[in-house]
Amino acid sequence: MRSAVGFGVFPVGADTARVGFRVAEGVLDLAAAGLGTVFEAPTLNPFLALGRSSWEDTLARVDELVSGGADLVSLDDAREHLPFEVADYVDFYSSLEHATNLGRLFRPDAEALLPNWRHLPVGYHGRAGTVVVSGTPVVRPCGQTKTPSDDAPSYGPSRRLDIELELGFVVGVGSALGEPVSTSAFRDHVFGVALLNDWSARDIQAWEYVPLGPFLGKSFATSIAAWITPLALLEDRFVAAPEQAPEPLPYLRTEGDWALDGELEVELSGTVVSRANTRGLYWTMPQQLAHATVNGASLRTGDLFASGTISGAEPGSEGSLIELTWNGERPVELNDGSERTFLEDGDEVVLRGRAGEIELAEVRGTILPAR
Repeated sequence: MRSAVGFGVFPVGADTARVGFRVAEGVLDLAAAGLGTVFEAPTLNPFLALGRSSWEDTLARVDELVSGGADLVSLDDAREHLPFEVADYVDFYSSLEHATNLGRLFRPDAEALLPNWRHLPVGYHGRAGTVVVSGTPVVRPCGQTKTPSDDAPSYGPSRRLDIELELGFVVGVGSALGEPVSTSAFRDHVFGVALLNDWSARDIQAWEYVPLGPFLGKSFATSIAAWITPLALLEDRFVAAPEQAPEPLPYLRTEGDWALDGELEVELSGTVVSRANTRGLYWTMPQQLAHATVNGASLRTGDLFASGTISGAEPGSEGSLIELTWNGERPVELNDGSERTFLEDGDEVVLRGRAGEIELAEVRGTILPAR
């Protein structure tokens, strides 16, 4: 299915919305096409809860209809909708290059990676209520900050607002409390993937994160694509993941290829500043899910898991400004001649991705002044 994007929610009239499948700039109205009343809902959650066989049957029927020339609804300039109700949100730290870069920046006289990093997918529990759809403006957050030269913390707008290029995956079928989900069960629980921007206030984060980790520096907004690409469309784009050493503990071991070969780019105010690929992530999606549930934590329909910043080894493949500018020491130049170390008010960030012939829906956001 060339140029397919995925399942999402589109407007029907002025006040209602329902589920459709987007192909390029058109949408197949699934309810009108007779695929079931579940698609009359203004969210993907009822469909997600049906499970793998229903997902794959529906996708096969969509392929038939699109290939047969079914009428598509034009998107035009229609407002995008959050595609599903987010139950919980977990963000990981799965890129070896990203973790190494930040370690070198903040611990120059110590090992770049902390002792646990190669043994488990490090992550934190985010805030589901501030996950927003692509196109939603992001208000510059305020909070406490303190630089090493300051005698005391101060309050005000973040001056080091950043982006994080990430890939998220969405849970369709939940699990029972107390029952871990194995890596082999990943496809039975996870519906699809979407690009994600985990906006980060680096100065707020730096002051608050010891000893419990990210809080206000991350929780103000996370932007997600409006269209979720089902795993079934990406089967031929999975390749071997990077070698893991030491060998993971048994519950984290996987069979088969689980690194998605997806080409990504970051555009900042009209200039592409980074190009990366998801295949380089050290920790894979099944490992992330298995680790998140190994203690018996349950899954729910609409759970969102994110990879953490995706960075490559080559210059210009870093997925955040803190890496691209080396914590502000090396500004990036935009096409208009201006420079950036971190985001300025009015900046627009666009994340794009493609896995072979399958386009991933973009994630777009503009920075508004602090309130």
